[in-house]
Amino acid sequence: MFRLSVILSAIFLLSFCTSKQQEEISQPDISIVPVPVNLTQTGGVFTLPDTVSIAAVTPAEQEIAQFLLDYFSTQQIPANLTQDSTASIVLRSFVSKEILPEGYYHMVVNATGVDIFSTTEAGLFYGVQSLMQLVNTNQHVSEIPFVTITDFPRFAWRGLHLDVCRHFFPVEFVKRYIDLMAQYKFNTFHWHLTEDQGWRIEIKKYPKLATIAAYRKETLIGHYTDQPHKFDGTRYGGYYTQEEIKEVVDYAAKRYVTIVPEIEMPGHALAALSAYPHLGCTGGPYEASPLWGVFDDVFCAGKESTFEFLTDVLDEVIALFPGEYIHVGGDECPKTRWEKCTHCQQRMKAEGLHDEHELQSYFIKRIEKYLNGKGKKIIGWDEILEGGLAPNAAVMSWRGEAGGIAAAQAGHNVVMTPGFALYFDHYQAESEGEPVAFGGNSTLKKVYEYDPIPFALNQEETGFILGAQANLWTEYIATTDHIEYMIYPRALALAEVTWSPKENRNWNNFVQRLPHQFSLLDQKNVNYRKPKPDELK
Repeated sequence: MFRLSVILSAIFLLSFCTSKQQEEISQPDISIVPVPVNLTQTGGVFTLPDTVSIAAVTPAEQEIAQFLLDYFSTQQIPANLTQDSTASIVLRSFVSKEILPEGYYHMVVNATGVDIFSTTEAGLFYGVQSLMQLVNTNQHVSEIPFVTITDFPRFAWRGLHLDVCRHFFPVEFVKRYIDLMAQYKFNTFHWHLTEDQGWRIEIKKYPKLATIAAYRKETLIGHYTDQPHKFDGTRYGGYYTQEEIKEVVDYAAKRYVTIVPEIEMPGHALAALSAYPHLGCTGGPYEASPLWGVFDDVFCAGKESTFEFLTDVLDEVIALFPGEYIHVGGDECPKTRWEKCTHCQQRMKAEGLHDEHELQSYFIKRIEKYLNGKGKKIIGWDEILEGGLAPNAAVMSWRGEAGGIAAAQAGHNVVMTPGFALYFDHYQAESEGEPVAFGGNSTLKKVYEYDPIPFALNQEETGFILGAQANLWTEYIATTDHIEYMIYPRALALAEVTWSPKENRNWNNFVQRLPHQFSLLDQKNVNYRKPKPDELK
């Protein structure tokens, strides 16, 4: 029977007994990642009937229930949708007089079935993700252990990034990437769409971005440090049409993932300049780079045509992406061309700017003002902090944590994504026997032990830390299998860093839960990296 009153009374008795939590989840049949805020195993199992009924009343509940129906279909378990409150699994939204955390859900599994409650659609979705990790199927019998779970995320920004510029990946894989993110309760997909090596988004006002900027004449073979450089001699590229972008945005939204598009400026602009050379300081000619690295040719900060182009581009980007943030890059912008550019020097004189660093601040602030006027906020790499920002601008701290600390102390929202821990293009172990990577060494354990809250911040300042994100740059990653190898299982560690309370995280316990997660990834044919035994100590 439907146990609403009993369960709702339990919802508000939030217990945070960490020792009990760790004791319960260490049992082999409880292997949820990320680990919930509170989980109590009460003994016994609920055996799913021959046909599983799922109760969902509202359209949103029914849409979320469809994920369960799809899951049971893959497990060859018959299931159907109903509005009957005596169903095997009940999804229910409720209105609370209490202020509950965003993404909160409460789950009870007992002899009569499964109940998942939340005040938000996202919370119900997260509860369903946890439930799918609880189902154990053996010899044609599917069971769910008796548990009571109260859960909600620690951070609002739980992100993964994908660079589709150095190498391009099809829409179907981007959807798969988002599917796996959603399975582990990530909620932000940072889509890196423009670079020196390729422009990947259709802009209807500027068709040459698709016909010229989206392609490079060839690609570097091997590592950048290998000398002399060798190239494959093969034209390479691709782009997403606006219809494909809309399709992916809608797909992500149904999985409670917000997409943050990145349009790089003023640096990393060679691909755009190859199509529209008048936007550079020298006038070209330019070409999308077959090499990796940082290049002197950037958008000209002195020409009005540069800002006309970028605001036109952003108008079309804004129409495609409903999220509150647009990522404007802002990193690695050499000033070499600006120093010798008549237009840039005239701009500096007219605006009273002392040097080219202030010119970059002018550039970013002008774009920021435009986006704010369109109802959007900017986020950028930590270089954008130099020269000052509007209060609603957010900073991604990638050059360690110093930029994030400074931004939080100045009252800006921050996403922590330091290269030493959260650059997933870095090696996961010693380089011998591993595919070529950028460098570095971000092990599974290093990711798991990272905490997005720096010790240098006081309690008020920590409130500006939105969360954390891992970045995957694809200079040396040309295939979808290689992407999955670099992302998983490190993303499982990051999922726990961004969702679970710090006091609930325990490396040894996490390691105990990995085999079950690997089994789930195997079911989806994910090409994850299998850690060596000594890496799990």
